[in-house]
Amino acid sequence: MTEPAESLIVYPSDFPIKIMGVMQDAFAQTMQELVTTFDPEFDAGKMEMRPSAKGTYLSLTVTVRATSREQLDNLYRALSSHPMVKVVL
Repeated sequence: MTEPAESLIVYPSDFPIKIMGVMQDAFAQTMQELVTTFDPEFDAGKMEMRPSAKGTYLSLTVTVRATSREQLDNLYRALSSHPMVKVVL
């Protein structure tokens, strides 16, 4: 069992995050802006978008440059609490 303070992630590193929400015009742009506040060097050109089979939902995979656990925790909290977001993995 690992101690809570220990991390399996070596910082800095590229860290993929999947964000899912209802399909709407501003979803990808809004998530890009939010992610950029935590990773100013985020490359939106590498954001992967995948609509659900019926086109109801949109899944985004963003790869951020993680510099600390605090940065990742704050980003996850911001994404999870955003009204457009249904799931963050």
